Amino acid sequence: MKPDSESNRPVALVTGSATGVGRACALQFAARGYDVVVNYSRSAAEAEETANHVASAGAAVLTLRCDVSDDGAVGKMMNQIESEFGRLDALVNNAAMTHIIDHDDLPGMTESMWDQILGVNLKGPFFVTRAAAKLLVAGDGGAVVNVSSVAGETGKGSSIAYCASKAGLNTMTKSLARVLAPKVRVNAVCPGPIDSRWIREGNPDWDLDEMVATLPVPRASIPSDIADAVLFLAIDAGMITGQLLSVDGGQTL
Repeated sequence: MKPDSESNRPVALVTGSATGVGRACALQFAARGYDVVVNYSRSAAEAEETANHVASAGAAVLTLRCDVSDDGAVGKMMNQIESEFGRLDALVNNAAMTHIIDHDDLPGMTESMWDQILGVNLKGPFFVTRAAAKLLVAGDGGAVVNVSSVAGETGKGSSIAYCASKAGLNTMTKSLARVLAPKVRVNAVCPGPIDSRWIREGNPDWDLDEMVATLPVPRASIPSDIADAVLFLAIDAGMITGQLLSVDGGQTL
């Protein structure tokens, strides 16, 4: 189904939606009656697969390649969305990356790694939200949901830079919630371990079952668990803004 600028259907942009949590969010938006913009940076074939699933749910879909850490490219992406749909009602800042570096390996965390992680995980959500603000404000009331991590709360994660990027995203969520109020709500979801390619292929030494064995809910999330929380904040939670919702099986208790 092709985009229609005359349609009255709401529109959601999900960054990094070729796989995992982003794909799950895109599919849930389609199921809730939204048209969807599928964004990716490298995984073209998987993004097209996501787009096909979205279209199968009866939604119009636009697939756009964009590195969210590139402010100029983000602006062009938003211009395409405005041209194709004429509106934007929900934004999910899901695109993220990391380098797996032991926290005690301080020399191993190089400046270029810092720049990559902060570029995608922190600057990217700012660039996309800033570019989307006009369309979000113009509608009946938009929503931004940032996909953060419990690593931003605990300081434990794949690298010090990754934890710091997610902590910054948590703070920025609160700042943007103030700036974009009252028309646009801004919240964040903070997942714990997710059974996804990110973890299973990220480090062969990680044992996902061991990670969650002592949690009050002793299982890893699956992408749809996180998407449930994202869609709740994006669509159903009209009085919630500036909040961080941990979806972690009780890890941060």
